[in-house]
Amino acid sequence: MKQLKVIITGATGMVGEGVLLHCLQSDEIAQVLMINRKPYDLSHPKLKELLVSDFNKLADYDSQLTGFDGCFYCAGVSSVGKNEADYTRITYDTTLSFAKVLYAINPDLVFNFVTGAHTKTTGSQMWQRVKGRTEDALMALGFKGQYNFRPGFMEPVKGQKNVRWFFKPFIAILPHLIPKQSLTLDEVGQAMINTITKGYEKRVLEIGDVKVLAS
Repeated sequence: MKQLKVIITGATGMVGEGVLLHCLQSDEIAQVLMINRKPYDLSHPKLKELLVSDFNKLADYDSQLTGFDGCFYCAGVSSVGKNEADYTRITYDTTLSFAKVLYAINPDLVFNFVTGAHTKTTGSQMWQRVKGRTEDALMALGFKGQYNFRPGFMEPVKGQKNVRWFFKPFIAILPHLIPKQSLTLDEVGQAMINTITKGYEKRVLEIGDVKVLAS
């Protein structure tokens, strides 16, 4: 079995940290390069960190981005308090700029983007439309594999630090109240690995698809 080399963004956030920790524990992963804007305090034999203060300037680091099998793009921000122009700049423009650099280096890479449940280009909410446009643009780039993850509630993995305080009271409750709308970040991480090793028939993965692919 070939061991994989993957890039992960967003390790300083809950989703990226959960996917990172899962990958570090996986026998299928040989190396993780986490690309962050600010340092993430973790030491592991498989782990390397590349600090990039502006993701729109990723091309400046192209010599360090060769030989990877996948990118798990988990970076992102909430739309709360942002207008559409600012949210588009962060969510659409920056993500596409990042992905285009990786595509130019290695079009055979699998690029996974964490979007959100109820994403829709014609949605009534601003964030739905921006994320929908981002999904469409990523799918059009031409990667060997490009998958858009639309998770709902996600239960953290063991050892996570980046879990917001207001989220913690719901962790033990919601998976039992809304099991069909809930995932574990171990499931998300494994499904991302499996997009590389197995592929999937759909390019937009709803919660049920993530569960199937993870298993």
